[in-house]
Amino acid sequence: MLSGILLIDKPAGPSSFEVVRRVRRALQVRKAGHAGTLDPFATGLLLLCLGEATKLVPFLMPEPKTYRAVVKLGEETDTQDPTGKVTARSDRLPEPEAIYGAAASFVGDIQQTPPMYSALHHQGERLYKMARRGETVAVQPRQVTIYELQVEEVALPQATITVTCSQGTYIRTLAADLGRALGCGGHLTALRRLAVGPFKVEEALALEALEEMAKEELAARIIPLGDCLPGFRPLSVGPEDAAHLRHCRTLPWPGNHVAPGERVRVLAGGDLLAVAAIRTEGDRLVLAPERVFGTVSSEQ
Repeated sequence: MLSGILLIDKPAGPSSFEVVRRVRRALQVRKAGHAGTLDPFATGLLLLCLGEATKLVPFLMPEPKTYRAVVKLGEETDTQDPTGKVTARSDRLPEPEAIYGAAASFVGDIQQTPPMYSALHHQGERLYKMARRGETVAVQPRQVTIYELQVEEVALPQATITVTCSQGTYIRTLAADLGRALGCGGHLTALRRLAVGPFKVEEALALEALEEMAKEELAARIIPLGDCLPGFRPLSVGPEDAAHLRHCRTLPWPGNHVAPGERVRVLAGGDLLAVAAIRTEGDRLVLAPERVFGTVSSEQ
């Protein structure tokens, strides 16, 4: 069974689920998923987790994400993106200096109210389904983090920005909020994901290439499980300790170069055996496995 991460450069048009379906068919794998959706109109990096790598999704989702976004100022839509209906227009466009200043004010921890046209749940139903029926509910704001926001180009009525942000950030809501801060309104017209944590879109395979490459060529592009979490400290264990962890039992650890609360990737024979948390039990540190992997090589 193939296991690992395949980086795909999604074009505009297909949904993230459609990309997963096409990759599953091309590689003839049953178990596949993505680590963070992209709307159909958006392009860029999708992390496709295959086989045992689907267990990595909870650890990949919190990785910072970087986007290039085009914001159209002076026009609002009900979806905050180009798929919606225009709800307001303004001819009072700001000076470029004001755009740079307003963008800088969003850097840091901010409160963001998710849009009605989102996949969030309200009383067991997706918000976008309610929005399509013309219903609205009070959506609670939540804290997200904008690590970096740069204005790349201003060509009014459009401004191109690059954003690095935390999990849960809606870039179309950021575009709408930027427009409101400038007093003219705005919405997202184009979005491209450039990076997810250490993974870059330049390393990704174009979706169109799936039909042109043999299965063996595609398999060679899969990042092995042991390399899928480069930000997690690697710890190697021997056969006896590996058998202990494989049964999801905690393992005493001498504590060298690790700290309580840290997550690590545990390697056995160079392959990923488990993702574990460093915890304190009494006066000692232990490895507490959170995910254990049965297939430990992308070549199996």
